[in-house]
Amino acid sequence: MGWGRRARRTSRRVWAVLAAGTLAAGLLAACSGKDQVPSIGYAVDALPATYNGGSTLGVSGGAAALFPRVLTGFFYTGPDGQPIADTDYGTAKQVPGDSQTIQYRLNPDGVYSDGVPTSCDDMVLEWAARSGRFTRPGGAPMFDAASTAGYADIERVDCQPGAKSATVTFRPERHFLAWQTLFTASDLMPAHVAAQAAGVPDVVKAVQSGDQAVLEKLAQFWNTGWDLKQGTADPKVFPSSGPYRIESVGDTDGIVLVKNERWWGNSARTARIVLLPKNIDLRKKLADKAVAVVDIGAGSVKDLSLSGFSAQQVPSRGAEQLVLATSGVFGSADARRGFALCLPRQSLYDRFGHPGFDVKSGLGSGTLNSRIVQPDSLYYPIVTNAAEKYRNGDAAAAGQSRALGANPTVRIGYLAPDDRRAQTVATIADACKAAGITVVDAGAPDFTPTELGDKVDAVLGGTAGAPGPSGSSTGVGATVSLHSGQGLNFGHYSNGRYDSLTDQLAADDFSADVLSADTEAENLLWTDMPSVPLFATPRTVAFGAGLLNGIVSPTKAGAGWNMDRWVLQR
Repeated sequence: MGWGRRARRTSRRVWAVLAAGTLAAGLLAACSGKDQVPSIGYAVDALPATYNGGSTLGVSGGAAALFPRVLTGFFYTGPDGQPIADTDYGTAKQVPGDSQTIQYRLNPDGVYSDGVPTSCDDMVLEWAARSGRFTRPGGAPMFDAASTAGYADIERVDCQPGAKSATVTFRPERHFLAWQTLFTASDLMPAHVAAQAAGVPDVVKAVQSGDQAVLEKLAQFWNTGWDLKQGTADPKVFPSSGPYRIESVGDTDGIVLVKNERWWGNSARTARIVLLPKNIDLRKKLADKAVAVVDIGAGSVKDLSLSGFSAQQVPSRGAEQLVLATSGVFGSADARRGFALCLPRQSLYDRFGHPGFDVKSGLGSGTLNSRIVQPDSLYYPIVTNAAEKYRNGDAAAAGQSRALGANPTVRIGYLAPDDRRAQTVATIADACKAAGITVVDAGAPDFTPTELGDKVDAVLGGTAGAPGPSGSSTGVGATVSLHSGQGLNFGHYSNGRYDSLTDQLAADDFSADVLSADTEAENLLWTDMPSVPLFATPRTVAFGAGLLNGIVSPTKAGAGWNMDRWVLQR
């Protein structure tokens, strides 16, 4: 089982800009007489709960936007949402053979900040956690993985314990187009830490033997052992494989990253980065001049002043959407369709979907009419016909839906405070009132998408319900969030035909097949209505005066994708 997208983008523009920025930084430092500031504040509307970016909690908490230069991998997400090879960590290449096979070679100099060398043991642990093959009695997965996309298609990872190379072989009947989304930054966790905590002498042998008791111990730590708590981050538990390492975690001071002196690549340009997540008082931090980079949902902070910043409003690869429960008031597809009928999607886009920008085509150019095909895809105009019925809202038709029951109440949850999302819920409430549907704003400062179906009936968020940065050009997260049995499938939607279609799309890039599968899948989703796409989530990205090498990245990686290149001069 696996998912992928056909988007392929070049990274030449990115590196040209970075090269120019690096040169400019050198010239400015030499000529301007300005001093470099030793610490940079980075405000981003993620709410981290764990270091483990491959877990459900890690993805929903925005680990990909916080730790891409702390935990590195063979690839990372670039500013256009594309996978970019990180040759500092190692190399990966597809080799000929009857089965899809990838040869990985880790950098011989690679070492964690605690002095333990990086090795293929980390890959074996990642595969074990993300493959879905290790379950408890009754069938529940041992590891709380966000998704098994691609990893479930792997037959084996050939690795000698402690070695600097590995061969990954996929099952003969499977092929995963988006293989560059595997073993990536913020996902690859230090296997030696899990092994020590679980009392397991050899992770590789434990996985190869399939010992249930031993794997359960590893899974317990993988699921919760890297949870972030206030105080100094134990370097033995939170070692880094990147240019920065975590020094401390605090409620008011954010997460402090400092240079990793054991990093074997180019040294970070700034000694200290302070990650300021969603629960930090952004206005106060701005007033204190403690912020130089801002990456938040457009309009999410009311009356926010970014005086002195170079700010851009941009559409992102994240899909602003309502993810619906498949239980309670939304226990039937008829009920979900009835609710979708009262949603004024066009009005929502007009009011909230393109603040400060007006694009004619592609991302951000109109209501979002697909969940799995991106608006700048050639297939998008062809596969979105089924969405037209749900463009403007039809309260009368929604009111006639008996499946919703008498005087239904729909609770919409999101991570608060968020002014744009609060206004979105209020607009929906006004529109649906005429249909006899009561919409309740259930936004909360501690909200998580896992509350769907229990405390709330719908989640308002980005791709896979993420509160902050989301989306990529590969679209794996969008597709997997509706696939049966996945951690990111918070609504617990299940349709075997959708699963088959997306499994096919993961392996087949022949245009006629892709168009046919995309069209059928999207028609099916508009019938089953597990979610309602609204528009491409608009983002506000701002760089303070004197900040060099800042590059907008409206993706799950956020503006921090290249934070180790940032320089602030004043």
